[in-house]
Amino acid sequence: IFMSFLFLFLSRKINQIVPENQTQFNEFILLRFSEKPEQQGPLFGLFLGIYLVTVVGNLLIMLAITFDSHLHTPMYFFLSNLSFVDFCMVSTTVPKMLVSILTENKAISYVDCLVQMYFFMAFAALDNFLLAAMAYDRFVAICHPLRYTVIMNPRLCGLLVLLSWIISILNTLLLILNVKQLSFCTDQEIQHFFCDLSEVLKLSCSDTFITYVLLYFAAGLLGMIPFAGILFSYAQIFSSILKVPSPQGKYKAFSTCGSHLSVVSLFYGTGFGVYLCSLVTHSSWKKTVASAMYAVITPLLNPFIYTLRNKDIKNALRKLISRISSFE
Repeated sequence: IFMSFLFLFLSRKINQIVPENQTQFNEFILLRFSEKPEQQGPLFGLFLGIYLVTVVGNLLIMLAITFDSHLHTPMYFFLSNLSFVDFCMVSTTVPKMLVSILTENKAISYVDCLVQMYFFMAFAALDNFLLAAMAYDRFVAICHPLRYTVIMNPRLCGLLVLLSWIISILNTLLLILNVKQLSFCTDQEIQHFFCDLSEVLKLSCSDTFITYVLLYFAAGLLGMIPFAGILFSYAQIFSSILKVPSPQGKYKAFSTCGSHLSVVSLFYGTGFGVYLCSLVTHSSWKKTVASAMYAVITPLLNPFIYTLRNKDIKNALRKLISRISSFE
C-alpha cells in the first residue's frame, strides 16, 4: 500500500512537469528474458515465487525485530531498515515484469518508466549507505566494545538512517530531473526487463553528456565512499581480531560480523558483475541476467543469510510464529 501510494503520487508529479517535447512520446517497450511463448509460464512462476519469498522473508525479519525487545539494538535497527529497502527495491521491478508476462503487454509509459528508475536507484543507493552504517556498527562493537552503547546511541543511529534517505532521494531526484529534459527517438525498445537508466539513455536523441557525467559522478562518489568506509571498518575489525589471543575469542568476534560480510560480498559482487558484464559483452540477455542477480536475487538471499547465521533472529522468528499461531 505504501509503495503503491508513493508510485501514484510521484507519477502524477512527474506527469505535471513533463516537458512539451515529450508530449508525443508516450511509452517504452521492455524486452523480456525470452520471447518464446512456451517459456513465459515457467518464467512467471519462477519470478512470482522469488517475489513472494523475498517479500515474506523481509517482512518476517522486520516483524521479528519489531516485536522482540531483545533485538532493539543498533545492529538489528539497521537490519530492519535494510529488509524494508530490499522489500521496496524488488517491488519496483518484479510486479511490472509479472504483469507484462501475464498480459503479454511489454509497454511501460514514459512517466511510469521515470518513476520506476527513481525508486530503483534510490533504494539501491539506500542499500549502499545502510551496509556502510552496519559496517561502522560492527567496527565500534569489536574495536571499541566498552564505548559501544555510548557511541551507537539511538540518536546517532536514527541520524545515519535519515541522512541515508535524504542523500539517496536528492541524488536520484537530480538524475531523474536531468533525464526528464531529454528527448527520445523513435526507437523505444529498452534492452532490459525494467527501466534501467543506462539503457534508457541509449535511446535518447539529445546530448546525454551531462547526464552521463552526473551518473558516473554520483555512482563514483556515493558508491565508492560507503564502500571505502566498509573496507576501512573491516580492516580495523580484522586487525583487532588478530590481536585476540584465544581462537575461541577470534571466532566469537568474527561471527558477529559474518552475516553482514556475506551480504556485503553478495551486494557488491553482483553490482560489480553487472558493471563488468556491460563492459565485456554486447549480449543484452547476459546483461539482463546479471542485472536480475543484482536487482532480484540479492534481496531474496539477504533474509536467508541473516536467518541461517543468526541465532537471535531464529529465536525471534520462532516467537513471532508462535504468537501468530496463538491468534489462530
